[in-house]
Amino acid sequence: MYGVSVYVDHAFAAGDWGRWSGGGHLQADTVEELHAFAQRLGLRREWFQCKPGRPENDHYDLSRAGRERALELGAIDEDRAAGTQRSPRRRDRTVRGAVNQAARAQSATPSPQPPSITIS
Repeated sequence: MYGVSVYVDHAFAAGDWGRWSGGGHLQADTVEELHAFAQRLGLRREWFQCKPGRPENDHYDLSRAGRERALELGAIDEDRAAGTQRSPRRRDRTVRGAVNQAARAQSATPSPQPPSITIS
């Protein structure tokens, strides 16, 4: 996968998180990249976690084995601080993209023309 930026933090490295101990969060620069990578890991779409209006929080939780497999497949290892710093930039890009998409859609919609009036 050339040009895809997918990240794995170590959110569950410390403490007892049960099955999640040693795992982390899988995130990406775009939700499309995130889902594509998650599919490669065998993750089901219903495991995707998101908050409407907060795309910087979109993620999948990974167990230790899932985290290790993600790294083997090319995910970028990062700590929680790096993910926190990257998140606002991701949110800003997503918001700018939505605004640009809305502007393109609006400019593609023909403006209503006033009715023709003929005087006889």
